[in-house]
Amino acid sequence: MAAMGVQTVAQPATDAQARARYFNSANAFNVKLPAVPARLFDTPARDAMAAGSPTGLYDCDQSAALGSTVPATTPLMLARYARVNAGDTLSLDLRASGALWYVIAGSGTVAVGDETIAWMPGDVMALPGGASTWRAGDAPAVLWSVSDEPLLAQFGLQAHPTHATAMQPVHCPGADIAAQLLKIHATEPDPGTSGMALVFSSDALIASRNIHPTLTLSLNTLPPQSLQSSHRHNAAALTLVVAGEKCFSTVDGQAHDWTPWATLVTPAGAPHSHHNAGPARADFLIVQDGGLHYHSRTMDFTFLGT
Repeated sequence: MAAMGVQTVAQPATDAQARARYFNSANAFNVKLPAVPARLFDTPARDAMAAGSPTGLYDCDQSAALGSTVPATTPLMLARYARVNAGDTLSLDLRASGALWYVIAGSGTVAVGDETIAWMPGDVMALPGGASTWRAGDAPAVLWSVSDEPLLAQFGLQAHPTHATAMQPVHCPGADIAAQLLKIHATEPDPGTSGMALVFSSDALIASRNIHPTLTLSLNTLPPQSLQSSHRHNAAALTLVVAGEKCFSTVDGQAHDWTPWATLVTPAGAPHSHHNAGPARADFLIVQDGGLHYHSRTMDFTFLGT
């Protein structure tokens, strides 16, 4: 059966019939796709933050390794850094249903539809896809972002106009995030809790505990001299190093030392752990394509031991 190869309509009468293709149970399930590489992206972060770098986007792109025709960090997500120099404007038109943003340095504003948000370091934003206009203040600004552009590209979809999208802008101020983390660390974790993390959501998505329909966002923490034991989940993860000394992560048994503001790629299903051997708390922002898995009941988070 496998040797039969792809079949076509014997005598197509229309163009639509000529497009039909047939496989069988022996050759339909042997699709071979490139593996998703585990990788620590540090060059885009350094380039975006270097003095004199131009205003623009600095992608964490491994589309060549993925066999993707569009920039992609994982099959369904694209992580990138955005730099806006003092007095500059960065106009974007993302082919995405939405994007999550974290402010690394600088301050400024972003205009999305009829809303304008003023942001500063430590702020988190969830914005709809499509058009947005970014302006920096008196100093260069650098932000980190993850969007679902590769997901939309896979299906040839376009972002909805801002006024028609179901996703409205959400802004979580850095000071409020810090206060929420203090509340969490003042409590005793329940048995089986995966860690001491702040999970971001919105009024529209409170039932799913997500801040975006397909992407999940959390700010994870590790106390000094501690680790998050080896675990796996069916969602791919993109991790931004926010703070931490002498920290590293292991993915599929390979260690990746943290560098300031680097992005770590953890492929779906890969065993991984996070380690803090330093003297201070480690903070790391994690975006996963977990919204899809929660909705499909396929997340399957499992601790594997140390």
